[in-house]
Amino acid sequence: MSRTPLIETERLRLRDLRATDFAAYAAMCADPEVMKYLGSGPLSAEDAWRQLAMFLGHWSLRGFGMWAVETREGEFVGRVGLHFPHGWPDRELGWALAREHWGRGYAFEAAVAARNHAFRDLRWQSLVSYVLPENSRSIRLAERLGARPAGTMDLRGHRVLVFAHSADLPDTEAIP
Repeated sequence: MSRTPLIETERLRLRDLRATDFAAYAAMCADPEVMKYLGSGPLSAEDAWRQLAMFLGHWSLRGFGMWAVETREGEFVGRVGLHFPHGWPDRELGWALAREHWGRGYAFEAAVAARNHAFRDLRWQSLVSYVLPENSRSIRLAERLGARPAGTMDLRGHRVLVFAHSADLPDTEAIP
C-alpha cells in the first residue's frame, strides 16, 4: 500500500483522504454547482463513498492520487491531485473544491503543490488537465498554472479541452 505524502503550503495541507472526510466530501459532491462540470452531476452519498474509495485505492494501485485539501486549521476544502485510472489517456492534474472555498486561491495553491510533486518528486515528463469547455473557472485556473491548450478529445462521453502542463515552467508558487 502506498503512503500518501503530506504536503504543506502557506495556507493548506494536502493529506490522505480519510473516512472522517466523508460527510464534508459527500456534501461537496451533492452540490450541483460543484459537480456541474465534473461530468457526472451531483452524486448520491453512496456514489460519493464509492468515489472516495476509488481515490484511496488509486494511491495503492498507482502510487499517487488525490489528496484531501484542508486549511491549516483543519477545515476540509476539497480534493486536488493526480489521477490516472485504467483507460485514461494521460496522467491528469485535477481539482474539486467545496463551493464555500471558491475564490480564495486555494485551488491554485493546492494544484501548484500537486503539480510540483508530479514533476519534481515523481519526475514525470507530462501532465494534463481535462476541462469541459463551459468551465471557465477551471480554464482560468489551468492557464494561471501555466498549462497550454493542447487540443480537444472525447473522455467518458464528454468533449473536453486538454491543457498540457510543462515541467520546464518556472515555479508558479509566487505568481499572484
